[in-house]
Amino acid sequence: MSVSPFLLDPSITFLNHASFGACPKPIFEEFQRFQRELEAEPVHFIQKKLPVYLKAAKKPLAEFIGCHQDDFFFVPNPTIAINTVMRSLQLQPGDEILATNHEYGAMDRTWNFYCRKTGAKYIRQPISLPIVSKEQIIEEFWKGYSSNTKVVFLNHISSSTALIFPVKEICDKAQELGLITIVDGAHVPGHIDLNITDLNPDFYTGTLHKWMLAPKGSSFLYVKKEFQDDLDPLVVSWGYESVAPGESRFLDYHEYQGTNDFSAYLCTPTVIEFLEQQHWKATSKVCKQLVFDHYQRFCDLLQTQPLAPITEEFLGQMASIPVKTSRLAELKDVLYDRYKIQIPVMPLNGEVYLRYSINVYNSQKDLEVLYEALEDILNTSDLIER
Repeated sequence: MSVSPFLLDPSITFLNHASFGACPKPIFEEFQRFQRELEAEPVHFIQKKLPVYLKAAKKPLAEFIGCHQDDFFFVPNPTIAINTVMRSLQLQPGDEILATNHEYGAMDRTWNFYCRKTGAKYIRQPISLPIVSKEQIIEEFWKGYSSNTKVVFLNHISSSTALIFPVKEICDKAQELGLITIVDGAHVPGHIDLNITDLNPDFYTGTLHKWMLAPKGSSFLYVKKEFQDDLDPLVVSWGYESVAPGESRFLDYHEYQGTNDFSAYLCTPTVIEFLEQQHWKATSKVCKQLVFDHYQRFCDLLQTQPLAPITEEFLGQMASIPVKTSRLAELKDVLYDRYKIQIPVMPLNGEVYLRYSINVYNSQKDLEVLYEALEDILNTSDLIER
C-alpha cells in the first residue's frame, strides 16, 4: 500500500477539502525551504531575491489560469482581493451591485460594509433551487438588473451550495450592458478548467490553497488592463510613488505591501508540477465521478433532493446535501467528535447543507463512513428531522 503524500491526520475522515484545501508533503517541504532561505538572510531575500522569485512563480500560474503574468498579483485570500476591488469602486448612492443569494458569507459582509459607507445597494438576486438548467440561472439572475445596476458580482462556484454558475454567459451580457464584472473564483483553479481571457471578466480572484493544493494563504487577483490604473492599493507602502518604479505601476502598488512571508506564493511552480505529476485532469474526473455516484444516495437517505442535475455542468468535486436540521452546529460537532468526520454543515437562505468534497486522497470508504454515521444519527437522535 502506497504512502499518501498528504499530511492529513489518518484518524479523521476528511471530507472538507473545499474549506482550506490540503497541502501534500512535497509542496509543504518547498514552502518550508523558502521560509528557511528567508530566515537565513531576510534582507537580501526580500530586497533582491523576492522580485525574481515572484516572476518565476507567476509565469506558470499565468499559463495555468489563462492570462498574462503582469495582469495579476498574489494575495493571501479572495476576501482581501475583493476588498481591494471594492475600495476602488466609486459608486454613488443608489447605484447597485447585482449578485446572487448564493454568494460566500464573507463577500456578503464585504458588500454590506461598502454599501453602508457609500449608499450603494447590494442586490442578492434569488436563484431558485433545485436548478433545472443553465438558462434558468441566467434568466433569474438578470431579473435583478435595473437602470441603477453598475456592478455584477458573481461566484464561479458557490461555497454553500457547491454549484457551478454560468459565469461566461453572464460576463458576456454584462459587458454588453457596460457593467463592471467581478468574479469570485475561490473554488475554481485546479477544480474545473479556467481561462480568464476567455471568460473576460474585469476582475477575477481565485485561490491556490484550495484545489491547487498550495500552502495556506496563496491566492491571486486578476485585473483587466483598463482597470489597473484605477485600482488603489489596499495597503499603501513603498510601491506607491516608488523611488525605484518597475515596469508596471499596477504591480508596484500591489505586489509589495510591507514585511510579509511570501513563501506560499513562491511554491507555485512546485504546486503546478505536483498537479501535473498527479495527472490532475484525469484525477479530477475520477473524484467528480465519486461525487456524482453518491449524491442521490445521500439525498435519498435524508429525504431531500439534489440541488441540480448531477452533471459536470453544475457540479465538480463537491456536492451539498440538503439536510433538515435546526441544530447545525451540534450536528457538525457530533459528526466530528463521535464519528471523526470533518465536514461542514452550512446555512444559506433559511436552508442547511451538508457539503462533502472529494480529492485524490479520498475513497469510496470515506463516503461509506459518512453514510453510516448519518444512518446512525437518524436512528438514534433527533438531530436530523425526517
